[in-house]
Amino acid sequence: MGFNAEDNAFIEWYPRGYGVGFKVKRRLFETQTQYQRLEIYETEGFGKLLVLDGTVQLVEVGEESYHEVLVHPVMLAHPKPSRVLVIGGGDGGTLREVLKHGEVERAVMVEIDEGVVEASYLYLDVAKDLLERLIKKEEPRAELIIGDGVKYLKETGERFDVIIVDSTDPVGPAKLLFSEDFYRDAYEKLNDPGLYITQAGSVYLFTSELIDAYRAMKKVFDRVYYFSFPVIGYASPWSFLVGVKGDVDFRKVDLERAKGLKLYYYDPERHETLFQMPKYVRELLESGE
Repeated sequence: MGFNAEDNAFIEWYPRGYGVGFKVKRRLFETQTQYQRLEIYETEGFGKLLVLDGTVQLVEVGEESYHEVLVHPVMLAHPKPSRVLVIGGGDGGTLREVLKHGEVERAVMVEIDEGVVEASYLYLDVAKDLLERLIKKEEPRAELIIGDGVKYLKETGERFDVIIVDSTDPVGPAKLLFSEDFYRDAYEKLNDPGLYITQAGSVYLFTSELIDAYRAMKKVFDRVYYFSFPVIGYASPWSFLVGVKGDVDFRKVDLERAKGLKLYYYDPERHETLFQMPKYVRELLESGE
């Protein structure tokens, strides 16, 4: 797994010998942060590539295929998403999409690894201007907190309309973000109505992790939805889970509010297409209900 200098390629290997790779021109930066190994590459056709502990996090060309789908479906399904919490998301892409919604009065981003924020600001053209304002504390609607999202959620006195978890896969520092205890803390800190969303891994290759997370969320939230989307750079289709507190129908979004958004990948007018899931995966997910 990783950079192959001989072939000028970066390949992330998934289970059973499946890989996702990019041709690269050079490695721009690498470091060992307090939490993980961080690398940034310049690819041949997709801009710069961010890698954490050998796993692809994003490429600049097409990163919206992840960030838009993580953010806008829940924001448009909530009747008034004025207070938003983002856990993780140190590259700034998720918060950038959140702030496209004029209803947002306050957004908090809690990122455990300051090194991700710094490297993203210095090297990536994803949310550079936003990260600069956050670092300088000049963004009036948003705050950056460097800290443990699990601890923050447990201890904060704030309540949120939408909680978005933009994390790495459920290993290392992100493992607790997929626990039933964490889901219970999230449910408690949601307003009523409230929506919670997390990425949940590759539909085909991380199916058991998706099922485990879905069943844990079912024990906590009033309703849980699953959906998938093809994300550039990931072993797609990629899965997402949405937890509901109160009376919100995630199958419906506000198309009037959506008109003011400039989107490339997520299509609010075709929101129902998110819910297509391979038959055997859907049956596995629903077998424990």
